[in-house]
Amino acid sequence: MHDDELVALMHDLESDLVERKEAFTDPDRVRQAICAYANDLPRHGKPGVIYIGVKDDGSCANLPITDELLIKLANLRSDGNILPFPVITVEKRVLDGCSVAVIIVEPSQDPPVRARGQVWIRVGPRRAIATREEEQRLTERRRAANLPFDIREAPTASLEDLDIDLFQRTYLPAALPEAVLEQNQRTVSEQLASMRMATAAKTPRPTVLGVLVLGIDPRQYVPNSYIQFLRIDGTELSDPITDQKEIDGAIPDLLRALDMALEAHISVATDLTGSVEVHLPDYPLPSLQQVTRNAVLHRSYEGTNAPVRIYWFSDRIEIQSPGGPFGQVNRENFGKPGVTDYRNPHLAEAMKNLGYVQRFGIGIQIAKRELEKNGNPPLEFQVEETQVLAIMRRRLP
Repeated sequence: MHDDELVALMHDLESDLVERKEAFTDPDRVRQAICAYANDLPRHGKPGVIYIGVKDDGSCANLPITDELLIKLANLRSDGNILPFPVITVEKRVLDGCSVAVIIVEPSQDPPVRARGQVWIRVGPRRAIATREEEQRLTERRRAANLPFDIREAPTASLEDLDIDLFQRTYLPAALPEAVLEQNQRTVSEQLASMRMATAAKTPRPTVLGVLVLGIDPRQYVPNSYIQFLRIDGTELSDPITDQKEIDGAIPDLLRALDMALEAHISVATDLTGSVEVHLPDYPLPSLQQVTRNAVLHRSYEGTNAPVRIYWFSDRIEIQSPGGPFGQVNRENFGKPGVTDYRNPHLAEAMKNLGYVQRFGIGIQIAKRELEKNGNPPLEFQVEETQVLAIMRRRLP
């Protein structure tokens, strides 16, 4: 937006597209404002603007706009508290001689957007938690032609193909605050649609996300949704295979089984040279979990039949994820702190709700840190247009 537009909005005390904050003292209130503008219930079709460093009357608060403040504001997008990810820009601007931080929030194509599990909307000059009817209006507004692959309709699947007990007993309590669940009077179909597990049609059908997260047999509708695991006694694919399995099932079952497989194959040596007995694994489990979960999350589920592949050689582990870098991520910046994008943004939301992702955009950094602490060589990546290969080498004795 141009400066003249921002100046006009800053002084327009009647506009419901503007919020002003003298300082950044309550991150949750800013998250709620971002959420409300992303949902755009009034259907303005225009960005909402949040000014940090401006008083309620539109005058300057003379707040120092530091790089630290801008970083904190930018991190609101991907800290996992606003889902699905909003489209925002954060900038320092000088408007009418006043230095301000400006957050510009674009209307979401995939509402409803939630802040800490609650759907916030604009009601005239204030924000509020959406009612059941308002949330339903947002759910029905999605434009199918622009939807990411993970929330498109899964062809031929029906709601009978979803584990509704898993959804109600496990997923909903993990995704929504208890107070929201206590007030919930929606039908199962409405609940599924609200969480993007099903379409919001008159005859709802599962989305790809619903099949992946809740499917009784996900591979029937998403054939590549499994992990091929090979344990090889040697350093080449032609060497003898000592264990092989296909790990599949709904995301909670798949990731639980994957963790069990990883733990079963880690070798732990005991160091008795010092006064304290030290156990040294050949690979740190947290690193393996971060890299393999990233492979499941960031892979392409569209246009390929390839699974995620984990090849455990005697000297290294190779984790191959179908689909090259996506969005703002490329070969040059892959793995750098703060550079991330999501081919499957709603699967990312689901994995965060289920506890398999704590914070977005830091998995590779955690993996690298744990490898270094354990004494393993650095994590390696081979980034191609159609796949990403991560190589983790065994800790040297």
